[in-house]
Amino acid sequence: MSTDRFFMLFAGIVVLISALLTWAASPWWLLLAVFIGVHLIQASFTGFCPLVKILKSTGLKPGEIFR
Repeated sequence: MSTDRFFMLFAGIVVLISALLTWAASPWWLLLAVFIGVHLIQASFTGFCPLVKILKSTGLKPGEIFR
């Protein structure tokens, strides 16, 4: 698995968890989905993502997006 695939998997899981918690607990959990969305936009413009930097240090192969 490349860092790109793990990044997309992680973002998708967090958004789904946010939706579930919004439905089950409190509407404030939508802020988590907003945070992930803003981070995805920032990463698309800058090419920088702290999660990918951590994944690279663990030895996960870099993908095409985050080199």
